Amino acid sequence: MKLRATFNLAIVTAFAIGFVGAGLVLQRRFNDDARAEVLQNARIMLSAADAIRTYTAQQVEPAVGRAQGGRFVAISVPSYAAQSNLQKLQAGYPGFGYKEAALNPTNPLDRATEWEADFINTFRREPDLKELVGERETPRGSVLTLARPIAIGIADCLGCHSTPDRAPAAMTDVYGTTNGFGWTLHETIGAQLVTVPMAVPLDKAQTAFLTFMAILLGVFLVIVAILNALLHFLVIKPVMKVAAVANAVSLGDFRQAEYQKPGNDEIASLAASFNRMRRSLESALKLLDPPA
Repeated sequence: MKLRATFNLAIVTAFAIGFVGAGLVLQRRFNDDARAEVLQNARIMLSAADAIRTYTAQQVEPAVGRAQGGRFVAISVPSYAAQSNLQKLQAGYPGFGYKEAALNPTNPLDRATEWEADFINTFRREPDLKELVGERETPRGSVLTLARPIAIGIADCLGCHSTPDRAPAAMTDVYGTTNGFGWTLHETIGAQLVTVPMAVPLDKAQTAFLTFMAILLGVFLVIVAILNALLHFLVIKPVMKVAAVANAVSLGDFRQAEYQKPGNDEIASLAASFNRMRRSLESALKLLDPPA
């Protein structure tokens, strides 16, 4: 195998190993960054929901009350207020969602689906757990769900959810006396669930990854071209000239001009040594061949 082929094989092999290794590491890193971005968006949504809930509990409910003129005022319920406001976000950003799901909700629309119930049951089994993150596939693609438990933290909540006879008549007139009762203090009855699509961040991560790998490949090709040019002009071409002179001398042809390589590198040193050897050989042959 020629020197150029050996050199290129070695450098391509080294690059291929590094390229594949870097690709595996970087793809995971880009995907992790995309997931972190999605999770941050989910936490922002959850913070917005908490802000609406707090405002409703501290400002709206005291001012409006749960019932007016015998009618139940839904906007005074923190859960209803948070979900209603964030539904506007879902309209503008498909795939985004916020729900306060419960196993036994007052409003049937809040009943947990099978996958939502999995989050709630996990919180019920592990009371110290404050947050859960999960991923699942949907018709729109992969989505990330951030969940936090909803527990009965104050006894005032039991006024509406312990037994039907204690609940406001305006509430039972709307939702009936079947659902949303039997709750106990400190019981985890549901979960706040924020759903954020991962398709766009993952596509961005994939595009960034492919762009980076393309740039890396381009840099490698430029480096290989430069190294091959250096190899040709600094090594292969001088060696071929020395070899041509050596071949002629070996056949007894001393008419070939000596090859003088500028500089003092290893190839120049080799050429100088060969020229000295050639002159010595030529002198020795002249001594062995006396004039006629």
